[in-house]
Amino acid sequence: MTQPIETDICVIGGGSGGLSVAAGAAQMGAQVVLVEGHKMGGDCLNYGCVPSKALLAAAHRAQATQNNAAFGLSQETIKVEFAKVMAHVRDVIQGIEPMDSVERFSELGVQVIEAKGKFLDAKTLKAGNTTIRAKRFVIATGSAAAIPAIKGLKSVPYLTNETIFELQHQPKDLLIIGGGPIGCEMAQAFQRLGTKVTLVEGMQILCREDEELTAPVRQQLLDDGVTLLQGASVEAVSSQGSGANQKINLQVTQGGTTHEISGDALLVAAGRAANVDGLNVEKAGVQLSDTQAPHIVVDARMRTKNNKIFAIGDVSGGPQFTHAAGYHAGLVIRNILFFLPAKASYTALPRVTFTNPELASVGLDEAQARAAHGKIKVLRWPFEENDRARAERDTRGMVKVVTTRKGKILGASIVGQGAGDLLAVWTMALNQGLSVSAMAGVVSPYPTRGEASKRAAGDFYTPSLFSPRMRKIIGILSWFRR
Repeated sequence: MTQPIETDICVIGGGSGGLSVAAGAAQMGAQVVLVEGHKMGGDCLNYGCVPSKALLAAAHRAQATQNNAAFGLSQETIKVEFAKVMAHVRDVIQGIEPMDSVERFSELGVQVIEAKGKFLDAKTLKAGNTTIRAKRFVIATGSAAAIPAIKGLKSVPYLTNETIFELQHQPKDLLIIGGGPIGCEMAQAFQRLGTKVTLVEGMQILCREDEELTAPVRQQLLDDGVTLLQGASVEAVSSQGSGANQKINLQVTQGGTTHEISGDALLVAAGRAANVDGLNVEKAGVQLSDTQAPHIVVDARMRTKNNKIFAIGDVSGGPQFTHAAGYHAGLVIRNILFFLPAKASYTALPRVTFTNPELASVGLDEAQARAAHGKIKVLRWPFEENDRARAERDTRGMVKVVTTRKGKILGASIVGQGAGDLLAVWTMALNQGLSVSAMAGVVSPYPTRGEASKRAAGDFYTPSLFSPRMRKIIGILSWFRR
């Protein structure tokens, strides 16, 4: 029997959040053990952000020639070689892997144990043949695709985000269950690469976002050729045949009518479930939620019921974004190493759906702002009024901002080309508690799409600046310029 490892911090999970804690704490002088039982880099590198954006990049390039005639260019025919597209995805992953590798973290002073961990008690974790006793534990095991309880689903071959990027043969007809960001991104990617896609969503696609801004995304999916079945439920799933002759059937009810749709592949993208199985967290005094898909319950400092154990990222039940896990990591480092009561606040946490056009939001949307503050001001500036968008012949979307009546920024949403990048200034403004006057006073370079943000902010003052009262004031002041 090996001697137990004694350490300051034991991090369970080598995804974005866990790696951030391990790297940061080790470089600050703490003794750190990192336990990872699958792939370093976690979901984001291997099955999520990185491969999905690489696939979308290929899909958008395949679509780019569709509008050539408007620029006076000849139309080109793109031939999609699916195996090479997926090779591109793997190449992007492999290019980033060294940053998340065992070797790099070992060089940083982190002791990496490649095995799954489970708690023996409140201070002890077993990983493979190794026993670890730590002063503090950080659980960062992430989440996996939630599999809905649909009749017959478990008996058919289906894809999730963990398997879809392993495809070598392009599906002819792809069925997708779930119209959140993952479902919409994959629907557009595969449709633009030549697969016929049908997406089934129980409510409306991207239902957590502002309906006004999801409309251009929905329209673009339809223009791309995606079949959207919204307000529809999947009653049963069945399959027949195998391999190249495989056929998957969904029994779908929509508007009181049930019909069947078929495809040769099925992607399940109906939410996420925290990875807590096998951790034995109950032996460590860690509480799980009583929800259908349990997650670890934490306080604002990311502490579990056992305050020597922290949980961050998806496993903690909070916002399911890589950048949220990174944010949690910073809070935990401050709480553990510096004894600072750092608490989570999601007021300025951004979110982006990487379809084309992109949809990006931070803070409250219009409905949330009205519910919380009553009277608000809604500011809009469409990209059709932006010179750069006109020059690029892509005027889809707008900048939409909600403020209090006095001009305090409550939230911002952007739909359009590069929306995720354009959102950064609004995220900073919200984080710093700035008023809309700060944004209106920014000098934005011309011609850029960033001007739309300045124009939206300036719209706050339009009613008062161009009012009869202002004209009267200017008239009076003119007497003093004689």
